[in-house]
Amino acid sequence: MDLAGRPLVSYALEAFRACHEIREIVLVVAAEDVERARRRLLRAKSVQGERVIAGGADRCASVAAALAEVGPACEVVLVHDGARPFVKPDLIRRCLHAAAAHGAAVAALPSTDTVKEVDADGVVSATLDRSRLWLVQTPQAFRRRLLVEAYEAAGRTGATATDDAALVERLGHRIHVVEGDPENIKLTYPDDVRRSEQILHHTRAKPTGEIATRSGIGYDAHPFAEDRPLVLAGVRLPGERGLAGHSDADVVSHAICDAVLGAAAAGDIGQHFPDSDPRYAGISSLALLERVCALVGDAGWEIGNVDAVIIAQKPRVAPHLSQMRSALAGAMGIDVSRVNLKGKTTEGMGFTGRCEGIASQAVAVLRPADHMRTRSKPEE
Repeated sequence: MDLAGRPLVSYALEAFRACHEIREIVLVVAAEDVERARRRLLRAKSVQGERVIAGGADRCASVAAALAEVGPACEVVLVHDGARPFVKPDLIRRCLHAAAAHGAAVAALPSTDTVKEVDADGVVSATLDRSRLWLVQTPQAFRRRLLVEAYEAAGRTGATATDDAALVERLGHRIHVVEGDPENIKLTYPDDVRRSEQILHHTRAKPTGEIATRSGIGYDAHPFAEDRPLVLAGVRLPGERGLAGHSDADVVSHAICDAVLGAAAAGDIGQHFPDSDPRYAGISSLALLERVCALVGDAGWEIGNVDAVIIAQKPRVAPHLSQMRSALAGAMGIDVSRVNLKGKTTEGMGFTGRCEGIASQAVAVLRPADHMRTRSKPEE
C-alpha cells in the first residue's frame, strides 16, 4: 500500500539507506510484486547491493529466502517489518551494535498496560507480571551464523514462530533487549494508517519545532592526478586530467554533500563515507549524494535549493554547467530549478590558480519535508 503518496516500505528503506554500516538490503515481497517493487523501490547505483526477492508462504519462509541471498562476508543481519515505516537510523544502529556484542538483539518497549492470559472461553486464566513484559518491535538483529543455524534447526523440525528471536531462543541463546521507539508502530488496522498520517504530518514534517529552514556550507579540494578521469558534478570531462581521491574525487558533489549534512547537523562526508573503507574506492560521488539526501530525508528534511561554485583555472567548465546541474538535481531528487552552479578562477592565485587542483564551495538550504508527495525520483 501507499502512505501519503509513497510506497509504505519506502520509508523504512530510507532509514536503512541512511546507515553507512548497512552493506546489503534484501527486500522480500510477494512473488507477483517482485517486478513492480524493483521498478518503484530500488535505487539506481546503490552502494548497498539492493535487490528484491520473492518471499514464501509465511514469515519464516520469507526470512529464510532472504538469508539465502545474504553474502558470506556479512557478519550481522537485521530483519525488519516493511509495515513499520518509522524506524529511525539510530534504532537500527543500536540493534546492530547490540547484536555484534551479544549475538542477538531485539527492539522492544516495556508494557504500560496490564496483560492478562485468557482461555478459549474468553475467561481470564492469569494476570501476568507487567514489570517483566516487553512489547517487541523490529528490527531484530543477529549474528548471521546464529540466525542461519536457527532457521536450519526450524527447517529440520518444522517449527514456526511469529518472530525470528523465538527461533534463536529455541537454540538456548540469550536475546538482548534494545529500547525501542514509540513511533516505530506496525500498520495492521485502518486506524494505524490514520495514526501514521498524523505522525507524518505533525512530527516528521516538523523536525525542529519552529525552524522553517536550515542552511549549511560545504568545501572540498583535490589535487590533479595523472591517469584519472575528471568528474565534476557527476559529469565526466573527456581529455582532462583527473583528481586524486579515494572515490571518483568529484569535488562539487563532495562540497554539496557536506553542505547538506551541515544543514541537517549530521556531521560531514568523511564520517559517513570514510576513505579508509574499501567499499567507497572509486565510487560515484553522485551515489554518495543520493545517500546523503536519504539520510536527511529520514530526519524529516528535504532540499530547498543548492548553490555551488567550481574554483578552477582550468578546465573551462561553463560549457558543461547545464549538464552538471541536471546530474546533481537527479541525484538529489529535486527539480533542476533548485540547483545553481557556476565556475570561477582565482586569476592565477593560489593552488587552483597554479593549476595544481580544483576546489568547490557549496551552500544548501533544507526545509521540512512535505510528506504528502514523494521525494523519490521518477524512475524509483
